[in-house]
Amino acid sequence: MLGTILLLLALAKPACPSPASAASRRAEALKRLLEVFGMEDPPPRPAHFKQPPQYMVDLFNTVANADGVTKNPGILEGNTVRSFLDKTHDEKMRFLFVLSSVAKNEKILTAELHLFRLWPRATDGPKRQHFCQVSVYQVLEKSEPDAPEGKKLLAARLVSLQGSGWEVFAITQAVRDWTEDESSNQGLLVTVQGLGGSPLDPPPLQFASGRDHHESKKPMLVLFTDDGRRGASLPMAGFPGGSHMSVPKLTGPRSTRSLDRLQPCQRHPLSVDFEEIGWSGWIISPRGYNAYHCKGSCPFPLGENMRPTNHATVQSIINALKLSEGVSSPCCVPDKLYSINLLYFDDDENVVLKQYDDMVAGSCGCH
Repeated sequence: MLGTILLLLALAKPACPSPASAASRRAEALKRLLEVFGMEDPPPRPAHFKQPPQYMVDLFNTVANADGVTKNPGILEGNTVRSFLDKTHDEKMRFLFVLSSVAKNEKILTAELHLFRLWPRATDGPKRQHFCQVSVYQVLEKSEPDAPEGKKLLAARLVSLQGSGWEVFAITQAVRDWTEDESSNQGLLVTVQGLGGSPLDPPPLQFASGRDHHESKKPMLVLFTDDGRRGASLPMAGFPGGSHMSVPKLTGPRSTRSLDRLQPCQRHPLSVDFEEIGWSGWIISPRGYNAYHCKGSCPFPLGENMRPTNHATVQSIINALKLSEGVSSPCCVPDKLYSINLLYFDDDENVVLKQYDDMVAGSCGCH
């Protein structure tokens, strides 16, 4: 998005000589940059050091490269992945996830309960089982979750009693209910039974709890959502200076400036450093990225290397032959844009992976 790239240039090199004006301009630029990222205010830095869930880190590394640029666009369902840790810290297979940070306009596509299966308890005698049945219920009545009318079955399947590792259960409908009516969120109940549904006492299978186990094994709810944003735009009319936003003037020798104008349209680096902006406290990855920007001339005749559109070719001819007044030469602009991904802590210190369209100029052309 060309407007965003210009904004970042202005943010990096404020043109106003007065310190007060420069500070005001920077504050306005940061506010607008937050709008590009779909936020009103930056989330606060977590009060204590927090390790993000390994699942979210692995997902980020699968979807994006080290700079956050999307490398596998088909992996994510929607443009947002949210993770929530259990708030009950209970041993009794009860779980509660607070979803207040989910925006009203977010569409819940998939919701998964992630539970870490611990090594099974040793059992004596020849009746040792190899599988058990794990059921996940939506709690309807908090005071009587074990009563038939106090819970609703969401998922059930056989789970191996060999080894340890993550088990994932789809609970999408329950989460949709909770986001529509917050008061209906009474949590989840998980039960472990024998193959025929018979009770097992003590149960041979246990899942890690939020209280007594390592951070990396805590129960977690993962939501795949979509907020409907596609290619966020930044209207220049509302920015200080409007569509005539000034950028730092070149101060080099005249011959250097003339040489710069003669350079053909091409892509140039444009570094965005989140630490310099002041966002490194809540952004986990990446630390910054190269947005790139397009600069250079589009002289007649336009060659194939300038990737001109048919319209740009016609405009170039009209301009060169002076066939119509007020027709300028084509402009050097991005003709391919890539999305980036941010892994960050939200206002409630939950870890979010979000994808933003049109944030990196992939190539430039004369349009």
